[in-house]
Amino acid sequence: MKIKFFTSLFVLSSLLLQAQTNPAITSWLRNTTGITGRHYVSGNSTPITDAVAANVQTVQYSTNWSYITTNGIPAYITGPFLDGNPSLATTQNGAIFKFPLNPTQNTGTATATTGGNIGLFINGVALFDYRDGASWKISTGALAGGPYGGTGDGKWNRDAVVGEKGGFDCAKAHPAMGNYHHHQNPSAFNLDLVVISTVCSTYPSDGLYVINTAQHSPLIGFAYDGFPIYGAYAYANADGTGGIVRMKSSYQVRNITTRTVYADGTDVTDGPAVSTTYPLGYFREDYEYVAHPLDPSYLDEHNGRFCITPEYPAGIYCYFATVDANHNSAYPYVVGPTFYGNKTAAKVTSITESTTQYTLATTDFVVAKLNIKIYPNPAQDFVAIQTDMMENNTEVTLLDVSGKIIQTQQILQGSTLTVFDLQTVCDGVYFLKINDNKDTKTFKIIINK
Repeated sequence: MKIKFFTSLFVLSSLLLQAQTNPAITSWLRNTTGITGRHYVSGNSTPITDAVAANVQTVQYSTNWSYITTNGIPAYITGPFLDGNPSLATTQNGAIFKFPLNPTQNTGTATATTGGNIGLFINGVALFDYRDGASWKISTGALAGGPYGGTGDGKWNRDAVVGEKGGFDCAKAHPAMGNYHHHQNPSAFNLDLVVISTVCSTYPSDGLYVINTAQHSPLIGFAYDGFPIYGAYAYANADGTGGIVRMKSSYQVRNITTRTVYADGTDVTDGPAVSTTYPLGYFREDYEYVAHPLDPSYLDEHNGRFCITPEYPAGIYCYFATVDANHNSAYPYVVGPTFYGNKTAAKVTSITESTTQYTLATTDFVVAKLNIKIYPNPAQDFVAIQTDMMENNTEVTLLDVSGKIIQTQQILQGSTLTVFDLQTVCDGVYFLKINDNKDTKTFKIIINK
């Protein structure tokens, strides 16, 4: 009887230790305050509050799996979708996603990504790959499939990030029949170094994180093979040394003017010639993979690499949300065109094994203990304040040196960040005071335009 008791105690202790250390359990943005989604409609810059709980509702885990329950709605504001998309971001009704706690490499033929969900961001929002279901149809000389209806030839497949840019909201996402999702780096358009969409001017939103060139980007999600997804910047070398650099896609557009063969020389049904209407990069097949074996900041054919990260000090294979030098999204964007690992994660209808619900004490979330990032500093047009995660709403106040309040905003529970627009703020020294009603922390910033 004593042996049985101590064996049970050991198993329980192991599970508790696993829950405290495995990022596939601990990294999700859980909704503990009842925050709901918000959305814009075209023509109205005041967001509408929805009745759907945002972010992740519960995290449960067993010995080998984590189970994430979510409505698929973020805490940041969604919409509008200005390309005529009639959908709104709508609840996925407590969808359950099952992820492996110990993902494994696929040593056989790589599994291609597909349309629909191929991963999940830490706020419970879906990740899609590059495609939108549309492809060129030579018999009609036009696109078909996806938003166009019908079926294309499937040989020259449209890149959604390029072809549907006008339909993405400020957070770079849109819904497919209500299923709100990102194809690309989930950082707001107006925070890029070169802004390629004006949607944020009228309909601002936060996105999931802010790119900080001086910090290792946060863990932002998990692919369907269970391996983690990070933002755009990481350690230069896989062993965690070399400073912080941008992780670079090894895919580049081909030097072609006609679309008759693939990069490997395969002769296929023709697509449209390269033009201003169908520029290079408009189709997935416009890209070719070029390895860079001497530069570890270039990623492999899956858009990842094995490396050490803050959450995985022993190292793990990681995907990255790749961007170019202007911080605009770079193909294959997050994961793809194939998975590195064995694709074992899935959306399930129920949990069929015994699990433990993951919780974390609220006392762990006082401001003084948080990893708060202020970027950029010195600042020009904007300054972003980001926390790892908060259990409660947090007030952020911008003060001048005399203590006068210049602006006040909130980081809503689960949003993780807020951005101050500095266009009307004069140069000088200022202070950012962060207060969660339990604790206060103050940071000095310089505005230098």
